[in-house]
Amino acid sequence: MNKHVISFKVNGELKTVEVEPDLLLVDLLRERLGLTGTKVGCREGDCGACTVLVDGSACNSCLILAVEVDGKEITTIEGLGDYDKLHPLQQAFIEEGAVQCGFCTPGMILSAKALLDQNPHPSEEDIRRAISGNLCRCTGYAKIVAAISKVAGTGGAGEKEVR
Repeated sequence: MNKHVISFKVNGELKTVEVEPDLLLVDLLRERLGLTGTKVGCREGDCGACTVLVDGSACNSCLILAVEVDGKEITTIEGLGDYDKLHPLQQAFIEEGAVQCGFCTPGMILSAKALLDQNPHPSEEDIRRAISGNLCRCTGYAKIVAAISKVAGTGGAGEKEVR
């Protein structure tokens, strides 16, 4: 199988890698780049656990071939905040009790970030629509919606410069 060389930014850092044509973005991120905050759930695009931002849009990385991100910018949960300074969405999820097992949290937060970047003051319906592709089996969605609403009340996603 012929390999392809691709270049893209992930969390603000330029990467050039050689990939097989059938390699999925989720596997590139987790296995080759060590960005394990992106979770693998269903591998069918149904659960949203693998959500990342591709050029600012929330996408299921289990449905994207790695070769498709050549020249694009990818943001994973690792690109939002760090242990010393959480992203406002991460902080709100903690404060509102929107995290239990944590498996869905990275995808939920990235879906919320994409929404808030496009619409800093969404309605509850807008929020629910934005996270409708992200499944949570632990919390239900009330606390998740409350966390996103809390950040929306501050006027946006509180951009941290992506490292």
